[in-house]
Amino acid sequence: MSHDHAHGHAHGHAPAPEAMNRAFLAGILLNTAFLLVEVVYGLRSHSLSLVADGAHNFGDVLGLGLSWFAAWLVGRQATARRTYGYRRAGILAALVNGMLLLAATGGILWESLQRLWHPEPSQGMTMIVVAGLGTLINLGSALFFLRGSHGDLNVRGAFLHLMGDAAVSLGVVAGGIGILLTGWLWLDPAIGLVVGILVMVQSWPLFRSALDLSLDAVPADVDLGQVRTLLLEAPGVRDLHHLHVWAISTTSTALSVHLVAEPETDAAALVHDLAHGLEHYCHIDHATIQVESVTGGDCLLHSEVDPQTHHGRASKETSHVHSHP
Repeated sequence: MSHDHAHGHAHGHAPAPEAMNRAFLAGILLNTAFLLVEVVYGLRSHSLSLVADGAHNFGDVLGLGLSWFAAWLVGRQATARRTYGYRRAGILAALVNGMLLLAATGGILWESLQRLWHPEPSQGMTMIVVAGLGTLINLGSALFFLRGSHGDLNVRGAFLHLMGDAAVSLGVVAGGIGILLTGWLWLDPAIGLVVGILVMVQSWPLFRSALDLSLDAVPADVDLGQVRTLLLEAPGVRDLHHLHVWAISTTSTALSVHLVAEPETDAAALVHDLAHGLEHYCHIDHATIQVESVTGGDCLLHSEVDPQTHHGRASKETSHVHSHP
């Protein structure tokens, strides 16, 4: 009996590295300049909402820099020691980015609650002008990442953060208008509190997704049930075990599985067709498929517990077939 392995490699629709480099550079420069303006005028006008938004933007500048560095690492070639290269750097960057934003949220919420009890005078017009400028800058920066946000968790994190910043800045504008019209000093820390809550709501899904991927969870855009159905419905396949799906990077997904097939099954054709199907229907671009004859003995991995079937099958001889869709 033989084991046949197939590796399917596909090229996703990720944005060009040059375009993303320009997007990260523009986003970092614009947000750094605005960060300085926001903090200076926030302190001068005693506006907690401006300072809180400035602290949030500082976290975003760090996050953009980290994401840019990770994107550069992802493009480096694989080595004998790092056979996947640095493709997981994007996942780690998204994880750290989410952690930074959640940590910043705690400080914003705490200071806002303190100011609610002891409000300080703030200049509504300064809040309106500075936050209005921030809205335009964040919207413009987010547009740089729009194209790449659909297929890369790292880029999507940058896009969502910048769009969230634009919404937060609009809230600060509304707060400044409210202070000018009513004189209610509590509006400023209240806006700061809303900023903190929005940052937390925005950051948690990114953090959770990045944490799942770093722990080799099945990516959110992959339906494991659909994958099992596609494999089991292939001609000649009787059973499967040791099915695993995980993210190699924020744009690439891998699969490994043992298939039990009828003895007369053409293993090379089977794995070639499945590699194409997994890529086209299930967003899996790196498939390793091992085919075992239904007449064989116990699987060589019989000592491992299969999370799907809790059993395995084996064979004694091994051959390799490589298929590239």
